Amino acid sequence: MKFPVYSLRTGILAQLTFLIIAAMLLINVVMVKFAERDLTQEKLHTGRLLVRAVEQNLGPLVAGKNKKLTEEDLNFEFRKGVGRMLADSGFSDILIINQEGNKVFTTEYSTEPEEHGLVSARETLSTGIWSHRFSGTAWSVLWLSKSDVRISAPLSLESRLLGAITVSGSLLPIYQTLRSSQTFILFYILMDTVILVLVGYVLLSRIVVKPIDKLLTMTGAYKNGSMVPALPESSKNEIGDLTRSLSHMLKRLDENKRELQSHISSLERANRDLRQAQDEIIRSEKLASVGRLAAGIAHEIGNPIGIILGYLELLSSGDISEADKQDFLNRIESEITRVNRIIRQLLDFSRPSSGKPEKTPVHDLVKMTVAMLEPQPMMEGVRTTLELNAQKDTVLADPNQLQQVVLNIIMNAADALAKGKGQEGIKQLKIRSEKIEGSIELRFSDNGPGILDKELLRIFDPFYTTKEPGKGTGLGLSVCYRIVEGQGGTIRAESKPGEGATIIVSLPLYEGQNQRGEG
Repeated sequence: MKFPVYSLRTGILAQLTFLIIAAMLLINVVMVKFAERDLTQEKLHTGRLLVRAVEQNLGPLVAGKNKKLTEEDLNFEFRKGVGRMLADSGFSDILIINQEGNKVFTTEYSTEPEEHGLVSARETLSTGIWSHRFSGTAWSVLWLSKSDVRISAPLSLESRLLGAITVSGSLLPIYQTLRSSQTFILFYILMDTVILVLVGYVLLSRIVVKPIDKLLTMTGAYKNGSMVPALPESSKNEIGDLTRSLSHMLKRLDENKRELQSHISSLERANRDLRQAQDEIIRSEKLASVGRLAAGIAHEIGNPIGIILGYLELLSSGDISEADKQDFLNRIESEITRVNRIIRQLLDFSRPSSGKPEKTPVHDLVKMTVAMLEPQPMMEGVRTTLELNAQKDTVLADPNQLQQVVLNIIMNAADALAKGKGQEGIKQLKIRSEKIEGSIELRFSDNGPGILDKELLRIFDPFYTTKEPGKGTGLGLSVCYRIVEGQGGTIRAESKPGEGATIIVSLPLYEGQNQRGEG
């Protein structure tokens, strides 16, 4: 069985191992502490028994004597017996004093421990109470503990106080015993850990991991709106509740997905219809512009045709020289070329838009549109000034739609100038271009009566117009707004009543171009 580094099984195994080892070590620490305490108490109990044994061996030596205990009273047999008792009890030193506090017997104490033992014996002699003291420090197993113990007790015989005794011993053998047992304890801890980890891993895998694997199988198989077969009835615990909740959630997701797909299809149809309606509005507004241009173009075409008819009448008379005949033919050709150019401009503008963006020089488009409108009656008396200063003017846009924007703005400016002119006394329309960061900005400024503040906020709304009924659809600037926004640009208006109006169109420049500067 594989154990990925970040799998749930690996996490359970690692954490379970850590917890069990930590618990075992903590239990071991507690057990060592209790064992140390019990062995120390056993050492004290042995010391008390040693004191009683010395007292019993001392009894026959002083029985019947009503004098103080002296060193001569302690014969060789007593000393030999005390040595054997010390060897059997695990204590190393004994010090005995008489009732006057003088030392009468001692083993080979070093100077400092003997002084401490003597002080303890005299304190016990004065109080008549058993006592024990710990001294020194040494490592037990995992911490520092006391290294030596002294037990002091009064010596008496038949209610007669003979003196006091102090027995001393080392606690290091206890610690050595505990440290020796740790090897076996750690081995058993390791064995118990392995067994508990394996058992815990099997149980947790059965209770947690396998149900989660089933949940992952269910969620992984849920795709394309198809549900996986229902899982067998799960347990009544939290995992079972989660399984049932997940099953219900996937069913709800499947239902919601079907509803969402239905809504998306409906929105796509509505979007297609809306786009078609917008294209129809643009085309209708374009046809309306063509209709407005038609009267002026008919007038503009009528003049050349009248000239042509006059020259044809002169040619038909037959009494003209060859030089005059050639001159008349050249003039007729010029007028026909003029008519052809006018018709071509109108046809180019009125043809259906492809809707595909292409590299379009803005300056050329503005110049062409102005040239097409200048002969129109609506532009009569309007002085048009071009200040095309942008060094780069190529944008990625539909040229037909962009020309429609320029045409509508200029025609609106002409309509505004027809209502009144500025303080200069002449009608002026200034078209200026500037490069601002990565965009080209076109400003169409007239010196007409301007736009009221309340109207300025609504001029781009569909069907909003300030013109008289029958003279405007209210779609011109709205269509311009839609086209410019669709090309990734912006359009806005600035005006002060009585000081004219400015329509500002900003379009992103075509990246990667290598344009020459244009004035």
